[in-house]
Amino acid sequence: MVSPLVRAIPPAVLALMQQDHSEDELEKQLAACAVQAEQVANARYFQDRPPTRQECAEVVETDRCGKPVTRAMQLGKQKHVLALQCAEQVLKKLWPAPFSIEQRYRYYPNARMVETVSKKEEARLIAEGCTEELRGTLKPDIVLHGDRNLLKAALTLDFKFPCPDTNQPQWTQYGPSSPYFGLDQGKVYKAALGGQALLISPRFGVRTP
Repeated sequence: MVSPLVRAIPPAVLALMQQDHSEDELEKQLAACAVQAEQVANARYFQDRPPTRQECAEVVETDRCGKPVTRAMQLGKQKHVLALQCAEQVLKKLWPAPFSIEQRYRYYPNARMVETVSKKEEARLIAEGCTEELRGTLKPDIVLHGDRNLLKAALTLDFKFPCPDTNQPQWTQYGPSSPYFGLDQGKVYKAALGGQALLISPRFGVRTP
C-alpha cells in the first residue's frame, strides 16, 4: 500500500528520488528523526522512560509574557529543534527539489495570496515585541517544494510530539483570536500553500490525523 507521503510527491520528483533510493526511504528516515528526538529529549529529564501525564502537565517556567510553560511545551520545543536538525540532513540527501524549514508565511485568504516573511524581519518583530504583526502568519516545520516556486508546497510536514506519548498526534486548532478560527493547521497549510499536509510523530510515523 502506497503511503500518504509517497502519494503526495509529484511524479517528476518521485522519479528523481527513485534513481538512488526506494520510494519510502524519505518517510522512514523522517520518522526515525522523530523517534530519535523523542528519545534524546526524554533522556535528559527522565532517563529511559517517557514522561507521565502528570509530568507533562507540570508548569516548569513562565515565558517573558508571564504565561506558564508546561513540561509538555518545553519538551516539544526541544524535540522540534532536534528533529528539524535531523530532517535537514535527511532532506539534503533525499529530496531532489528545494525545501524550506521553519519558513514563516503571510497568508491573505481573500486574495488567495501568500508571501514569505524573512528570518531577519521575523527576528526584528519578535525582538521589538511586535508580535501582533505576526498574527495570522503560518510557520510549518517543513515545506517540500516540487520546483523552484518557493510559495507553493508539494507537501507540508509538521512534527508533533504528544505528551504523554499515548495521546494522538493532531493538528493545532485555531482559537477565537485567530483569523482562522474554526480551522486547524493542516487545512490552512493546504489552502495557503497547496499540496498535502501530513504529521510526523514518534509513535505513528508520517500520517494524516
